Amino acid sequence: MKISIIIPILNEADNISHLTSYLIKSTLSLENIKEILIVDGGSVDGSQEIVKTLAKEYSVSVKLIASEKGRAKQLNTGATNATGDILYFLHADSFPPQYYDRDIIQEVKKGNLAGCFRMKFDSDHWWLRFLGWLTQFESKRCRGGDQSQFITKSLFIEIDGYDESYIVYEDNDLVDRLFAINEFVIIPRYVITSARRYNEIGVWRLQYHFFNIHMRRWMGASSQDLYRYYKEKVV
Repeated sequence: MKISIIIPILNEADNISHLTSYLIKSTLSLENIKEILIVDGGSVDGSQEIVKTLAKEYSVSVKLIASEKGRAKQLNTGATNATGDILYFLHADSFPPQYYDRDIIQEVKKGNLAGCFRMKFDSDHWWLRFLGWLTQFESKRCRGGDQSQFITKSLFIEIDGYDESYIVYEDNDLVDRLFAINEFVIIPRYVITSARRYNEIGVWRLQYHFFNIHMRRWMGASSQDLYRYYKEKVV
C-alpha cells in the first residue's frame, strides 16, 4: 500500500523546495511513498525549474505535471497521473506531522478510506488558534483543504473526484460528498499551515469573506457565484 502525494502549485518558488525536503525527511519509511506529484497551473516565478531540479535530488520519484490553472483541475490531473493506492492532497504551504505516512496507511488498513488531519496555523493570533482548535471536532463544517486530505484512489474514482466547476470551495464540496456516505475520519495529529493569506489580507477581513462564501454556499449559491464573490473580494 503506497501513497501518491499531490501538491497543486501556482508560483510557489519560495515554498516548494522546503516542503518537498520536509515530506521526504518526515516519513516513517520512504517505502510508503510511491511518488510526489507537483501539479503546476502555469507558474512564472521559476517554480517549474525548481521542481525539475528536485526530481534529480531524491530517490523518491518527484514529478512535475502541467495542468490547466484551477485547484480542482490541478488536483484531478494529479490524481489521474497517480500510481499509488492512496492519494494525499496537500497545499504547498502546509506541513503534515512527522510519520504522516504511517498515520494515513494505518487508517486505510482500519477501513477508513478517506479523511484528514487536524490543523494549526503558524500564528499566535487568538482567532487563528481558535480556528485550529475547531478542527478536532468531527463536523464537516470544521473541515478545509489546509488540513490536507487523503483518499484511496478507488474511492476517489468512485465519487468522480473534485468537481471542477468549483474554482473555490472544491475541498469542502469533496468533504460534503464523503460525509454523505459516512466515509471520513479526522486523524488526531496536526498539519501546520501558513497564515500568509491572513497576514496579507488581514485576519478579520479574510475571515469575513470566507464566512460569506460558506453562507452563500449553504444558501444555494452556484460555484460560479462563489468564484465571482471570491475574485471580487479576496483575490
